Amino acid sequence: MQKTIDSSIRSKFILMLQKLLIVLILLISLKGSLFAKEGMWIPTLLQKYTIDDMASMGFKLSAEDIYSVNHASLKDAVVLFGSGCTGEVISGDGLLITNHHCGFDQIQKHSTVEHDYLTNGFWAMNRKEELKNPALQVRFLVKMEDITSKMVKSNPDKPDLAASADTSRQNIERIKKEYLSGTNYSADIKPLLNGNQYFIYIYEVFKDVRLVGAPPVSIGKFGGDTDNWMWPRHTGDFSLFRIYAGKDNKPATYSPDNVPYHPKKFLKINIKGLKEGDFTMVLGYPGTTQRYLPSQAVNMIMSQSDPAKVSIRTIKLNIWAERMKTDPKIRIQYASKYVSAANGWKKWQGEVKGLHRLDAINLKEKAEREFQEWVMADPKRADNYDSVMENFERLYSEFQPYQAANDYFTECIQRGSDIFSLAAKLEPLETITDQAKLTVELKKTGEYLQGYFKDYDPLTDEMVWSALLKKYVDHVSPKFIPEKVIKLIPEIGSARFTLKTYRKSILSDSLKINKLIAHFDAKSLKEIQKDRVYVLYKMIKQHYQNLVEPKYKSYTSAIAAQQTKYTAALNEMNHDKPFMADANLTMRVAYGRIEGYKPADGVNYKCFTTLNGILEKDNPEISDYNVPQKLKDLYKVKDFGPYVNDSGDVAVAFCASNHTTGGNSGSPVLNGSGELIGVNFDRCWEGTMSDLIYDPGQCRNIALDIRYALFIIDKFAGAEYLLKEMKIVK
Repeated sequence: MQKTIDSSIRSKFILMLQKLLIVLILLISLKGSLFAKEGMWIPTLLQKYTIDDMASMGFKLSAEDIYSVNHASLKDAVVLFGSGCTGEVISGDGLLITNHHCGFDQIQKHSTVEHDYLTNGFWAMNRKEELKNPALQVRFLVKMEDITSKMVKSNPDKPDLAASADTSRQNIERIKKEYLSGTNYSADIKPLLNGNQYFIYIYEVFKDVRLVGAPPVSIGKFGGDTDNWMWPRHTGDFSLFRIYAGKDNKPATYSPDNVPYHPKKFLKINIKGLKEGDFTMVLGYPGTTQRYLPSQAVNMIMSQSDPAKVSIRTIKLNIWAERMKTDPKIRIQYASKYVSAANGWKKWQGEVKGLHRLDAINLKEKAEREFQEWVMADPKRADNYDSVMENFERLYSEFQPYQAANDYFTECIQRGSDIFSLAAKLEPLETITDQAKLTVELKKTGEYLQGYFKDYDPLTDEMVWSALLKKYVDHVSPKFIPEKVIKLIPEIGSARFTLKTYRKSILSDSLKINKLIAHFDAKSLKEIQKDRVYVLYKMIKQHYQNLVEPKYKSYTSAIAAQQTKYTAALNEMNHDKPFMADANLTMRVAYGRIEGYKPADGVNYKCFTTLNGILEKDNPEISDYNVPQKLKDLYKVKDFGPYVNDSGDVAVAFCASNHTTGGNSGSPVLNGSGELIGVNFDRCWEGTMSDLIYDPGQCRNIALDIRYALFIIDKFAGAEYLLKEMKIVK
């Protein structure tokens, strides 16, 4: 009997050991994703949702240290840079660091064949040499506040906040005025949780922002589009700007009398070094995520929308790439356009690949079945939400052809060629009857033409225009194409059609169109209106506006109403868990650790890259990998200064498990003490589907190690004077 008992105990003990061994194996296999944290968290809700978890991972500050309206906090050192990037202040004199690709447009605008700042870099050696950027502004968040109750109160008969937001513009303006009274601030009111919640964001806007420094593209864009979205990465993706203010330290338009802005807070820079597993936090302005889309939407994105846009941009990018090789002037003219178009093009490819790898449709459908079971388990829930999934199925089925037509119109016509963009810019001149307003519009148009023709090459754009117009008529349903254009289809794409349409257009002639605008009258307008390119653009656009746009907007609105209801239900279903609001270009906090990942069978990526890796990639015959001679010389003599890492090299970049997206470009990557250790600039390609579905094993953000930025400023550029205004922790 005792032997039987002993045998039973032994069997249970062995079984327990086997289970422990299985758990241990699972933990080891998941090593690269143990600390990955999905979420872009609203700063005012950190105390409620995440601060304890952050502290357990190594965060040493409080929620108030990140966001406060009562005292200087980290938010006061972070800006929304331009229209879609993040930047951070790193000195008491308004010095700001962001990505090279965020400042690329400004660098390109200042570049000419004689002063090629893209190729050679730019460094102001004193403040008088800093370059003004008239169209650039940065915004500091003053405060944010939940105003959901005010939105609901203003529409008591409309609990559907998505609908109420669309019909309450006057009320939105009233709320803004209430918050802005007696200030010089600006305000945005934005929906969260797909219209179930509303926040107001108050900003202080600075419009005098000057270029201080940027490395050459051979550093700032090292790896080019070959390495874009990829890891391992060796890109010195940073640029420096300075914020200027009036003598009262308040925002002011550009003036030589303006002085460097003294911020409430600037970031300390830590160069002590990093190691795998260190806590990291990203504070910035992520643009757009769509975490709660239904399966039908994800299917449309991965099967139709993304592939179509990739196909269209491939045509344009190939033409640009070939033309840019032929002439340095064309290379400069189209550099910014190319980078912008290529970024989305490659991201969409990675997104589709990631969604397929995760079997996203089945994952979504499984979650939707669980959702439906939860709904039907309660009669009240069934009354509220029973029809949501059925409505999604019907709406997306009907919406699909209009989404396709919209994608082709946007990519081929609206954003396709330069000449169609110019046609769109001229179109408002037809409808302005007030002479004073017309004078203002003509002045703006004249200024637009100066920048337009600086970055325009007729032959390059002619090739793009012809190819994309052919793509449009070949792939859009005939019912969405004007009858007069259908008759032209046999000719479109031919040299003859291009010759009699594009080459004879006044829109392709800078002297003619500038003269028309400078001496604008009724005759000038008629000449524009009879231009063949202009007529063709107007026909396509008007047909789109008559047949596609109304339906597109109607279905978008109907889908949004269902999405609002669906998100509210998901929030209710997950009431006992933190519920993340999708990104919407407002300040958010993401956190994780420095950690690598396994992108494929037999491949294990480490989390750091070094200067040695740049030299390993060096290939003068490939522009993406042509390492500057001075950088090679510095490496040869090992002149690394205080920026050397433990292995005797200079750290260049690292990857970490912070949940980021577009808009986080330029965001500070901070350590547990809130000190700057890196500048976020990308995501790994295998994780680009994180806007839709997050995979903790594959989703990694990519950051420039701040030591590499300082090394380039100091040793490569010889601008060590800039380091003297920073507070560097060694």
